[in-house]
Amino acid sequence: MAACTIVWFRRDLRLEDNPALIAAARAGTVVPVFVWSPAEDGQFHPGRVSRWWLKQSLTHLELSLKKLGSPLILRKSPDTLSVLLEIAEATGATQVFYNHLYDPVSLVRDHRVKQGLSQRGIVVHTFNGDLLYEPWEVYDEEGQAFTVYEAFWKKCMSMPFEPEAPLLPPRRLTGPIGKIVGCNAEELGLEDEFEKSSNALLARAWCPGWGFANKSLDSFLRSPLIDYARDRQKADGASGTPTSLLSPHLHFGELSVRKIFHEVRKRQITWAREGNAGGEASVNMFLRALGFREYSRYLSFHFPFTHERSLLANLKSFPWRADEGYFKAWRQGRTGYPLVDAGMRELWATGWAHNRIRVVVASFSVKFLQLPWRWGMKYFWDVLLDADLECDVLGWQYISGSLPDGHELDRIENPEVEGYRFDPDGDYVRRWIPELARLPNEWVHHPWDAPPSALRAAGVELGTNYPRPIVEIGAARERLQASLAEMWERDAAMKAALANGLEEGLGETVEVAGTGGPEHERMDVPRVMVHMQRDADMSCNSSRRDQLVPEIVPNQFHIRAHESIMNRSAAMVEDGEEAGRAAVPMVFASVRRGMGGNYGGHHVEGNGGEVAQASAPIQWPTVTAVDYELDSTAESASVTGRGGSEGGTVPVWSQSVSARTPIQVREGLVPEVRRGPGLSRRQLQASVQRVNLEGMTSNKTSSLSV
Repeated sequence: MAACTIVWFRRDLRLEDNPALIAAARAGTVVPVFVWSPAEDGQFHPGRVSRWWLKQSLTHLELSLKKLGSPLILRKSPDTLSVLLEIAEATGATQVFYNHLYDPVSLVRDHRVKQGLSQRGIVVHTFNGDLLYEPWEVYDEEGQAFTVYEAFWKKCMSMPFEPEAPLLPPRRLTGPIGKIVGCNAEELGLEDEFEKSSNALLARAWCPGWGFANKSLDSFLRSPLIDYARDRQKADGASGTPTSLLSPHLHFGELSVRKIFHEVRKRQITWAREGNAGGEASVNMFLRALGFREYSRYLSFHFPFTHERSLLANLKSFPWRADEGYFKAWRQGRTGYPLVDAGMRELWATGWAHNRIRVVVASFSVKFLQLPWRWGMKYFWDVLLDADLECDVLGWQYISGSLPDGHELDRIENPEVEGYRFDPDGDYVRRWIPELARLPNEWVHHPWDAPPSALRAAGVELGTNYPRPIVEIGAARERLQASLAEMWERDAAMKAALANGLEEGLGETVEVAGTGGPEHERMDVPRVMVHMQRDADMSCNSSRRDQLVPEIVPNQFHIRAHESIMNRSAAMVEDGEEAGRAAVPMVFASVRRGMGGNYGGHHVEGNGGEVAQASAPIQWPTVTAVDYELDSTAESASVTGRGGSEGGTVPVWSQSVSARTPIQVREGLVPEVRRGPGLSRRQLQASVQRVNLEGMTSNKTSSLSV
């Protein structure tokens, strides 16, 4: 008898190269399901433009699936698990298939859903539908996770097996017997009436949906790709598209990364045969850009704290400035630096900005204003059309010097120089800052130096209709150097305390050359074991295609990961930012306001039209940091071995969902840890890593080797 399978759609809204959908079609009856659960997204609830795109993409997918014979079931609910269980009971489904996601929000939810389904006897099969290689397939010669992009991408490009070829969409689907109650995309509440007028403008520039995504890829391959290396530096695409514009399609899974990779590789082979050096250079550069997306998922999976803490432990000592006034001026595009202001205004108006502009505005926020990088990360998440948590985190960690190969924290790029580099004719600035439209090219990127006669002729009154620079470049450099000196001083004090035995170790780290400090300064990078040699009888039971994520371990302890992600008002500041902790919740309340107007609709409130809860109420798992000091050192996970620790064990994902009294914690996926007799912090960290490794290398009954 053919099986009945639920295919749980998330950010894989396509028919082509969708492993979960195609496997389900081969197995028998297919029940496609999408659950909109804003409550589970917490502080990473999508912004207005992202929700507009999602609505259009779901409508497109719904029509496509209906034509194949099994319409998409849309539901809105505060709890995904209860919806999947309800639909499984109504259809008699015995299996649930879905494709992997790697951000901390999804990992928490997916483990809980997988656990709940398995306990009800429903088989869960998961697939790679988002990456060229799974995060556990790529590691260095010592079996460690890479923390430098160049080494990571070099390994990816020299893997012994090529990325899987893209799969063709199913010819037809066998739908369930009878009608399953659902709703349409409009009833999900992805946009309200106040947002529709603004969203209507987006439809003039973008066409969401997997069918349109393929057309966009074809268009890029036909023309812009061959000149990508030359044109990618252009900030203004008025004379042509300088980038692929594929990132929103990629984020929502309308386009397979494997299809992009293989199609681009075909062009590379052709141009190499023809001796087209420019085309080859463009392909290599584009593949590197694709590799950064791959790397963002890799880091998010192996270092799930990076959405809230720097990868480099030293950066916890940097004295970020929690200045709401600076943050507001930066958001509204009123810093007095034309290229920065143009970029922020375009971002607000369209939900889009060229990658080079994103780098410029992010660097200004972090280095000129010294605002906590997570403030900018969260703002980007709220307003970008292609808002992608993993890519967002990677970009902001690079800019803030939080990665070993990131931008040097002491390097300040002059916005005036960057303006003439990326916008030499001033067209981009004039489009987004009409106040400066009549300024000559000579002064358009530094109006403060223009003579009074030129300002009068252009109708510019500095300090009135266009602001003076919020921070002078010289003063910004001096302040940054002072902050770096303070950071290194704090870091040295912490290391001295460790050496004197006043504090316990941070776990095993490796030192790399410092950024933003004297040559002798070193940066501490956490080490994570990805691959360990196993006995032959154990390795033969595991496949590289299995979903190797931390196992669900029954234990008296459990992690409260949901509380971390749900904590919308938690202080998004690095360790050591005492001065800014109280101000941050107010700052994030103001993020929802734009340039003089209300940015309504960031969060969908209320449960109108939502699916009723299951008879047994679902109790949410949350994150508890019992040892607050240990929480602060979670960036440096130890990998000192697999030996057991005396005095207790530390779980990864607990099966218990019993209600517990919430404890005020900082954001992050930090396990609850209690010390047994004689159990040091280093041993605890080693135990955490040991359990992770055991879960990652075991063959799970709820996973299927494709």
